[in-house]
Amino acid sequence: MTDAFSSIDLAKELTLALEMADAGDAIAYAYFEKQNFTLSRKADHSEVTQADRETETALVDFITRLRPTHAIYGEEHGHSGNADSPWKWVIDPIDGTSNFVRGVPVWATLIALVHDIEGPVLGVVSAPALHQRWWAARGLGAFANGREIKVSDVATIAEAQISVTFNAGWEKIGGTANLIALQQRAYRARGYGDFWQHMLVAQGSVDIAIDAIGLAPYDNAAVQAIVEIAGGRHSDRLGIRDYTQNSAISSNGRLHDEVITSLKI
Repeated sequence: MTDAFSSIDLAKELTLALEMADAGDAIAYAYFEKQNFTLSRKADHSEVTQADRETETALVDFITRLRPTHAIYGEEHGHSGNADSPWKWVIDPIDGTSNFVRGVPVWATLIALVHDIEGPVLGVVSAPALHQRWWAARGLGAFANGREIKVSDVATIAEAQISVTFNAGWEKIGGTANLIALQQRAYRARGYGDFWQHMLVAQGSVDIAIDAIGLAPYDNAAVQAIVEIAGGRHSDRLGIRDYTQNSAISSNGRLHDEVITSLKI
């Protein structure tokens, strides 16, 4: 641990994050089960529902009440809290809203605690419709439903299982052909998408996950923390460790540099 952690107890912060996830699940899952929400479009044409907004409001209120000295950044309500704090909670109330609104159970609430120098150091990914929750904090390990997890030790692309999310962002930079070529070199390729592919990397079920281009910090922060604490690597498409970038690749670490090289345009 560095001096950055001298004023904080990550075990207590993790307990708080898990309590927040319980609160978020109670709101979002109730809407998902009933499918009785209003749907609208944001300026970027992405979907947003009452469930997104109400879940984030509950989490922000939770943090504001119990961690008033911390900063907050959420997908729906933006920045709040103490802007001068080195500690920031980064929240995506529902990652996978497109799935959520169609009744597909692959969606989750993402909660991360980020330090302004160290980056994401704690993450919770709670997917109640999948009956799955992943969490991790630096120095405390990474877990899935209470079971400690770690990335795989697969050492070659030819042996690797890979998840790829194609989108217009990859096409725009001319990257689609390289994605296809990498898939063809792998043992098995699928498209699990969103948070799920990265959590599968963290638990050793998948070896490489390549996300869409066009991500935001709240898409990346929690998954980065969990992947890294499970022993893997998480970076943008150029290999830069920065959760604020608009692309994300996670791997078991052994394969990361080769993946980055393979995707260079």
